[in-house]
Amino acid sequence: EFIMQAVTGGVHPRQWLEEGRGDALRDALADHLGRFARAFTPRPVIYRSLDFRSNEYRGMRGGERFEHEEANPMIGYRGCYRNIQEADLFGIELAAIRRVREHGMSNLQLMIPFVRTAWEFTACKELVDGAGLTGMRDFELWVMAEVPSILYHLDDYARAGITGVSIGSNDLTQLMLGVDRDSQVLAPLFDERDAAVLGAIHDIVCACHRLGLTVSICGQAPSVYPELCEQLVRWGITSISVNPDALARTRRLIAQAERRILLEKS
Repeated sequence: EFIMQAVTGGVHPRQWLEEGRGDALRDALADHLGRFARAFTPRPVIYRSLDFRSNEYRGMRGGERFEHEEANPMIGYRGCYRNIQEADLFGIELAAIRRVREHGMSNLQLMIPFVRTAWEFTACKELVDGAGLTGMRDFELWVMAEVPSILYHLDDYARAGITGVSIGSNDLTQLMLGVDRDSQVLAPLFDERDAAVLGAIHDIVCACHRLGLTVSICGQAPSVYPELCEQLVRWGITSISVNPDALARTRRLIAQAERRILLEKS
């Protein structure tokens, strides 16, 4: 979302399409993505497709013309479903990724956010296939694990061709506990350490291991609660995403946890 804000100058991207500037939007997005991919090559760079909520889109210039008001945007028109409903805009993202990869940066990968159902993901995957990405060398397709239904659909996603999963602890907590994370009134109820949330994370990690999928976690939990790092390592998480200011501390915590596990096994 930060990249798209920078690329469009804060103008709703659909206004760019309306003005016939779709190619310019694709080129500008490819330029920004290329900078990231080039800086980190050959290490992987995972681009999560747009997940603006309708209220955030309305905040962009021209947004009120294209967005309807929703009572609860957090569980509204967003993520994977929006990708398939607005395939033209999603197609801009896919074309930008393809352009970067065609210029030699095959480390750029794609992740689909807020996937609710298997049929929805299948429809989205067809758009990715149609853009020619899945046939490219070393291409990886990830999904975000934010909606608890992934515990029942992960096998379907794996059969459809995903290679990785990133657990979005913020949205997963919101939906496991039924707590709108935008609500200050409900803030005392929002806790990523709740047994139900941790149980879901554990089950997702185990299912990914069973299916041979890479599994990561993003969200605030590992940054805010460093004690979770060791638990995640013990469960076998592949990687942990944290805020920049927590990076050095988290690396130390992971190293300490790995040493303890090795000592216990020796």
